[in-house]
Amino acid sequence: MTATTERQAPAFVEALRRTMERPLASYQLVLGSTGLLLGLGLIMVLSASSVLAHQLYDNQFAIVERQLLFAVAGLGGAYVASRMPVATMRRFITPALVISVLLVAATFVPGVGIEVNGNRNWIPVVAGFQLQPSEFAKLALVLWIAHHYAGRVKRLKEPRLILMPMLLVAGLIAALVVAQNDLGTAAVLFVIIVGMAWVAGLPRRWMTGMVVAVGVISVFFVATAPHRVVRLFSFLNPSADPENAGYQAIHAMMGFARGGFWGVGLGGSRQKWGTLPEAHTDFILAIIGEELGLAGTLVVLVLFSLLGVAGVRIATRSRDPFVRFAAAGITIWIMAQAVINIGMVLGLLPVIGIPLPLVSYGGSSLLVTLVSAGLLLNFASTEPGAKRALAAGRQRRARRTAARRR
Repeated sequence: MTATTERQAPAFVEALRRTMERPLASYQLVLGSTGLLLGLGLIMVLSASSVLAHQLYDNQFAIVERQLLFAVAGLGGAYVASRMPVATMRRFITPALVISVLLVAATFVPGVGIEVNGNRNWIPVVAGFQLQPSEFAKLALVLWIAHHYAGRVKRLKEPRLILMPMLLVAGLIAALVVAQNDLGTAAVLFVIIVGMAWVAGLPRRWMTGMVVAVGVISVFFVATAPHRVVRLFSFLNPSADPENAGYQAIHAMMGFARGGFWGVGLGGSRQKWGTLPEAHTDFILAIIGEELGLAGTLVVLVLFSLLGVAGVRIATRSRDPFVRFAAAGITIWIMAQAVINIGMVLGLLPVIGIPLPLVSYGGSSLLVTLVSAGLLLNFASTEPGAKRALAAGRQRRARRTAARRR
């Protein structure tokens, strides 16, 4: 048995290596992982929100229907983003950043911004729908930094040119988000700032200083808000206050514990019956763990890992500086947000309120993340040999379609 396993392992590794060397490997990884996460997310939003939707709207499909509308809009945006020429895209980046900053600032205008769960980060649109401008600001900031770095790629050996004016622009957006009382989104923005500086090649001692500065700023914002201090101490010992600060974390763990390895079955969660707050949004992974078990949770982790691998491949294989920086920034953002959410739900990080990309309920987050996935598909097509492989695939499909019609 051991000898057979040893003979099979090299063959499997060789097959995997050949697969990853294909021109469309990154493209297919992005497409497959994004599609599976979106599909799983819609199913789990339906399951996790059905009880709440029936209580609020007398229609168990009401919440997932709203998510589905944003998914359709996001897929349309992803298609446009995947087909737009990079040069055309870059002309819209600065205006998009300015608009997103203005929208974030508009949340502070009385009668315009709406406060939800203590965060003033929403703007109403039509038919009861709301947008969260800070989600759009994430993507706009990543693309602007990539555009900025690509324009001075030959001079990025100077730390001053890496940090300025990037820190001023990114710091302004982060300050506005912190003022909205949305520390979760601010944490992701901090990771984007540090990550993009690292990708640009900021020297180690400067990186150390940046990380320390971000840590000090984060501690300051936590220490100056009593409810954040309570959350921090609750994270260290949730059972110290099981009915208040530790309530969410404890019930998330109860969901995972009840799910075991295979789960109790789709739709069988007890926590979604009002026991676990934000079951269909920030804590949807706990419902996945309860209904689909450790197996379902591992599938989510593997899919995010594959998406991260694809993003890194695109960033390292593309010859276009803008594409390299943009792909790296999008990957850092999505992976950081996923890690923070997963760590929060598993009790490894404090509860700061942030959705799981592509899976949690949240129209703005889903829309922007799908557009970002479309951009990764666009960038994947710039890898060596990718455009020829895509063109050949389209020709084969056209020939098969024509043959069927005969």
